[in-house]
Amino acid sequence: MDPRKLICTPFTSSNTADEVLRDIDLTGVRAIVTGASSGLGIETARALTAAGAEVTLAVRNTTAGDAVAETIGKSTGGIWPRVVRLDLADRATVTRFVDAWGGPLHLLINNAGVVTGGLERTHEGWELQFATNHLGHFALATGLHHTLARGAADRDGARIVSVSSTAHMRSGIDFDDLHFERRSYDPQIAYAQSKTANSLFAVEATRLWAADGIVANAVNPGGIATGLQRNFTPEQKASLEAAEAAGVFTYKTVEQGAATSIVAAVAPEFAHSGGHYLDDAQEAYTVPNDADLAQHPHGVKEWALDPATAKRLWTVSTDLLRV
Repeated sequence: MDPRKLICTPFTSSNTADEVLRDIDLTGVRAIVTGASSGLGIETARALTAAGAEVTLAVRNTTAGDAVAETIGKSTGGIWPRVVRLDLADRATVTRFVDAWGGPLHLLINNAGVVTGGLERTHEGWELQFATNHLGHFALATGLHHTLARGAADRDGARIVSVSSTAHMRSGIDFDDLHFERRSYDPQIAYAQSKTANSLFAVEATRLWAADGIVANAVNPGGIATGLQRNFTPEQKASLEAAEAAGVFTYKTVEQGAATSIVAAVAPEFAHSGGHYLDDAQEAYTVPNDADLAQHPHGVKEWALDPATAKRLWTVSTDLLRV
């Protein structure tokens, strides 16, 4: 177990994003939310916009994004988010997004995620879940580093929120076969590896960028029924149902799920402290890598916070994106 005193906030699993943002004015804050055309992304973007932030919806489907922006605009009394195309599995669109960004950035919510029912690859040959959930967000964040540094300079800090999952407890990083070129493919293990990578990104980004005023934290939003499950195989659905029956999680509303992302984005407790993994709006406790998920549904495994592994993953990711 983690001997360090964990960071606590006044919020719990039952709080909503709006409750976290109550009495907080985000006027002047420029934010990007990836995957903001469905599920958690919509609610995260809506809540930030309602609090006054200037939000960009970074989405693959701009038609869907435009519809979301319109809905948010109507709900916030005419404050409309901007919509920009971003396909995290396509490096060219990530580059275009980064190149087109102007001015400072204060908040980057790496929320988008994909789940596959079988092996899919990008044109580079990368396993799609790792490529989208980790490498795409890694390229986006590193490409926007200078804009985040500008944002940190004018608002006493910038933050990155990396959306992970309890699924990280199923797998660490297999550096010998990141893209399942030799081992048999298991979509749940592939997803788990990508979610561990999301947490490790927060660890190393904070180590490298804290001096620039940038901190990154990983969050587990909890069990929420969203479009992420649409590609589940019968085996994946059965596994999810078994986990629910074992008490690993209980379903939250989308509003409650987005609350932990918002805590990492705005809570003063995390203003200058990064490299953590949050669960139910609190910093999670660390458990050994052989810990049982059913016994520690709100923990984070050591492999998801290990500094040496985080540093190695950063190097490997950088090298992959150079090719």
